Amino acid sequence: MARIIGMDVLDVRFPTSRELDGSDAMNPDPDYSAAYVVLRTDEGPDGYGLAFTIGRGNDVQAAAIHALEPHLVGRDAPRDAAALSALYFELVGDSQLRWLGPEKGVVHMAIGAVVNAAWDLAARAAGLPLWRFLAAMTPEEIVGLVDFRYLSDALTPAEALELLREVEPGRSERAETLVQQGFPAYTTSPGWLGYSDEKLASLARQALADGFDMIKLKVGGDLDDDVRRMKLAREVVGESARVAVDANQRWDVDTAVRWMRELAPYDPYWIEEPTSPDDVLAHRAIADALAPIRVATGEHVQNRVVFKQLLQAGAIDVLQLDACRVAGVNENVAILLLARKFGVPVCPHAGGVGLCELVRHLSMFDFVAVSGSMDGRVIEWVDHLHEHFTDPAIVRDGRYLAPSEPGFSARLKDDTLANYRYPDGPVWTAIAKEAS
Repeated sequence: MARIIGMDVLDVRFPTSRELDGSDAMNPDPDYSAAYVVLRTDEGPDGYGLAFTIGRGNDVQAAAIHALEPHLVGRDAPRDAAALSALYFELVGDSQLRWLGPEKGVVHMAIGAVVNAAWDLAARAAGLPLWRFLAAMTPEEIVGLVDFRYLSDALTPAEALELLREVEPGRSERAETLVQQGFPAYTTSPGWLGYSDEKLASLARQALADGFDMIKLKVGGDLDDDVRRMKLAREVVGESARVAVDANQRWDVDTAVRWMRELAPYDPYWIEEPTSPDDVLAHRAIADALAPIRVATGEHVQNRVVFKQLLQAGAIDVLQLDACRVAGVNENVAILLLARKFGVPVCPHAGGVGLCELVRHLSMFDFVAVSGSMDGRVIEWVDHLHEHFTDPAIVRDGRYLAPSEPGFSARLKDDTLANYRYPDGPVWTAIAKEAS
């Protein structure tokens, strides 16, 4: 049995702020970054994971991951559902680190990076992409991955088992559908807030040419600018394409309602993160006021408990899980099951380095083994930084191709690690020299 003999953690950053890639109303100058973790084993394979940040603070995130090392080094490399579940419960159960949350914030994200790396390791050992590795598990094994504490008023293990058994027939056919057809995508690439009108229009036209039937615009900086940009986008893509908007937590309730009513003539498909991700009642108030405009959120929702409340309250129409915000695959399985119970489509957030690579596995597992449906479901596509991964996400004709390489697709290329390591990689030393 292979054992984990070491854990490497690297601070990797990309200077995306220079071109305003990723810019929005709350995050005007992000440098997409990864606190990157490698679980090294004595016999191989190794496991790879990351926590996504936007620059400063990536070192803090990396330090939190380092704090988990005593739980990893010296243990058998997890290979199956039982071992992966045991690791997850041990990490979230460390009471002294849990105190810093509980189950939220930097430590919880660190657990997510390590748990995801362990899943990557196990899927590599099995010779399967993670979506297939997960979807091959029995309903009982999948239920065993989930911490139902705090969830049982909304979803019990018995209910989850019944939901999984309902869609167990047809798994192989749905997996073949993914291989043949891929999974629907939408693109945010035209819509960053720092882009000029000319760049927005050009990229929106290109999105249509590339097969997308949905784009997303960042909003929330200036109302007049947003009305102009939304009008321009609608003129470019026509009436049949969907245009979603994303405020990145910018507004209070009244502002969100007023702002969106100004954009309503241009038929926004959803409003994403209109207010604080922790404010369940505010989301419900906005949803009630703006219907039939959908309300979407999730990329900053800190754990399964807040997702449970959003669903119980009828506060969201679209659930946007994130591969690197909660405690890894295990907690995201819980969130997928909650979404299935409440009949809310899952459309993952993928605006960041590595997120497209990871979330495609979760959506594909959802289709094969949890929801059994693609109806209303799309995965965000952001066309940045994929070239740095050994198994990059690929979108063709507006659809994610199903990954076939073993693992969770989180591994960065060696050259990337050398060049973009912060602060002493050559990319960053050159930038520092320019600034001096």
